[in-house]
Amino acid sequence: MLNTGRFDFERARRAPGWLKELRGEHTPETETYGIRSFVFRGRVPFHPARLWDFIHESWKGVLRSKGFFWLATRMDIAGVWAQAGGACSFEPGGVWWDAMPRAEWPEDAQARADIERECVGPHGDRRQEIVFITQDADHEEMARLLEACLLTPEELARGPQHWVRLEDPFPEWQVQRTDAPDEDEERA
Repeated sequence: MLNTGRFDFERARRAPGWLKELRGEHTPETETYGIRSFVFRGRVPFHPARLWDFIHESWKGVLRSKGFFWLATRMDIAGVWAQAGGACSFEPGGVWWDAMPRAEWPEDAQARADIERECVGPHGDRRQEIVFITQDADHEEMARLLEACLLTPEELARGPQHWVRLEDPFPEWQVQRTDAPDEDEERA
């Protein structure tokens, strides 16, 4: 449009969309189409079987979701949650900082401070943190359904030695720890 002589300022100034925007009357498309987001957070692990049932049944209105999660049966491994439409993946994302020896943490003081800030309570940085982008969805109901996937207070009280025996329908995750020897070291 630049330097073409085709732009008509008067016509643009009178355009209804422009005027509505200037007057603060324009309704954002997110509102028009019911697009909203919310973040589900928790410091209690998911029961794998209940979460599995949720992700296979309860996606009404979810357009996209992404984050990380903690399964009770996988104490040391952070799960990466990625979903867009009908495509979902729930894969290992690495080891929780709290499960690593502090000698393996970054040496940078700010990075260590950030990690320590995330380490809250007896389970350190393990947590649920998933962003959901939805269309016409009931966020309170979704949060209630997700909370029902967490361990109950009774299950939580039994501790990690009990949690590892819970039913876990998720595929096995292969994660190489940083303290494991690499191929060159194994051959030596």
